[in-house]
Amino acid sequence: MASSDTLVAPPATRTPAPPGRRPRRDLTWWLYLLPGAVLFALVIGVPLIYTGYLSLTRWSGIGDPTFIGLDNYRRLLDDEVFWTSFRNTLAMIVAMVVVPTVVGLVLAAVLFDTIGRRFRPRTAAALRAAFYLPQVLPVVVAGIVWGWILRPDGAVNGLLAAVGLDGWRHDWLGDPDTALPAVMGVMIWVQIGYPVVVFMAALQRVDPELYEAAEIDGAGWWRRFRAITLPQIRPETFVVALTCTIAAMKVFGPIYALTRGGPENATNVPSYFAYYTFFKKLQVGYGSAVSTVLTLIIVVVALLFIRAQHRAERRDGGR
Repeated sequence: MASSDTLVAPPATRTPAPPGRRPRRDLTWWLYLLPGAVLFALVIGVPLIYTGYLSLTRWSGIGDPTFIGLDNYRRLLDDEVFWTSFRNTLAMIVAMVVVPTVVGLVLAAVLFDTIGRRFRPRTAAALRAAFYLPQVLPVVVAGIVWGWILRPDGAVNGLLAAVGLDGWRHDWLGDPDTALPAVMGVMIWVQIGYPVVVFMAALQRVDPELYEAAEIDGAGWWRRFRAITLPQIRPETFVVALTCTIAAMKVFGPIYALTRGGPENATNVPSYFAYYTFFKKLQVGYGSAVSTVLTLIIVVVALLFIRAQHRAERRDGGR
């Protein structure tokens, strides 16, 4: 037994930091970000800055660039093809964002809430994989196949002839009036699987008791979809809308494989317009200006989406 005269050491106290001096923090986590930052600078940052510089020059790719300031951007304002390409981008947004997001959301809800519950879950999984299959195919391969299907002697006209609709036979990609709608249809087919997969994954985290309680209260499928599904997967909806919008604004592969921007610029988009100006017409400075404008627009759109998502999250958190 210890004597009562034994001295007990007082607990150690932390010496406060001198006023005006912040305590040191461990900054070793920066080392983990360094490889990614260097790779980002080399692959994205340096080419982006160099493209911005080239947009201020006149250059054919041979010799030294000639600095001309903002002349390329002034030229863009009067370029009818440039404005046509951006109008076609709006059509691509409809085909790759609006329609796939709306239809994909409904399909995911049906697969999850109806088919997955009334039938075996493997049935819903198989249908989900079928919808996602076009995303797995290489874009150029899918474009070439659809080009065969839509050409004058292709499968679509053959099917129309087989059912007695010879008058509907058409050169779907060769007519300026039908080329853009045909490309939009192909892009809907390509894009619709992505929202379906994302939304079905999002629905996995929704509490099943919410649906059961709604069914007990007599709510039908549409009311459950509107009152439970939509609010619960709002973050994923923002993600799908943003990523699909960026993909629509920079779409290139399907346009290159299907129409090369034709006929008569009916399917031309900014990315293909920049490529054609840069590599085919050898107007490197002008093509760089188109790419720079497209990049800035994509950045602005992304920031607007992120801001809208933050506002929605704050509004939901305040309820």
